[in-house]
Amino acid sequence: MTFDLTGRSALVTGASRGIGRAVAVGLAAAGADVVLSGRDLAALEQTRQDVEATGRRAVVLPADVTDPQACVRLVEDAVAALGHLDVLVNNAGGSSYMGAFTDLRFSGWEKTMRLNVDSIVHLSQAAGRHMVARGSGSVINVASTAGLKATPLLAAYGASKAAVISLTRTCASEWGASGVRVNALCPGWTRTDLNADLWGGPDGGHAFIAGQALQRWADVQEMVGPVVFLASDASSYMTGQVLVVDGGQTTS
Repeated sequence: MTFDLTGRSALVTGASRGIGRAVAVGLAAAGADVVLSGRDLAALEQTRQDVEATGRRAVVLPADVTDPQACVRLVEDAVAALGHLDVLVNNAGGSSYMGAFTDLRFSGWEKTMRLNVDSIVHLSQAAGRHMVARGSGSVINVASTAGLKATPLLAAYGASKAAVISLTRTCASEWGASGVRVNALCPGWTRTDLNADLWGGPDGGHAFIAGQALQRWADVQEMVGPVVFLASDASSYMTGQVLVVDGGQTTS
């Protein structure tokens, strides 16, 4: 029963689609009540229906996580709605630019950092204060294998995910004595709506996964088990770690 999340509550950002939606439903299937956040209200309502189909409670709280005050309010409202917060999944993120570093506008760099790093700073600070005061909690930051290696044509994205990994380790070190665990999930190439232009091409995106051991793109459902593991007592002695789920991409 170490994977059982009955009686616990979770907040998942970017829950309207992709990994976020799959993870939110997966946490509910493991027993958690879930606060769903994102910017697409209609899509969040669909996720809510999927969560409630598991028999758990779902609360929809739309928010723009690039707004610092919205992040603080989101955590406060999540705690008010569910009474407490046991799990925070910082999943919202992405990148809108792919090209040479010398052509990257600084405004584009800042936009990526606001979404992928600053949002996690604000959400984790607000949730961390709550969890530290309660003496328990699990924060899961969705990073990427892009934060572990060079990322040609994706400099801002790679740098932002490397920052998330570093922040994960620092928060784990600071909060561990209070019973709060912080870990990062690093997915490899995963089929989502945001990267459909990469895997939806004539070759199915084979060029991106040709060098990895499994030689296929991941389905979003394959990220659910790792997140439930990090959220649950199954990983009770694990903090400050980077869980890589990449089909063997980083073995070469």
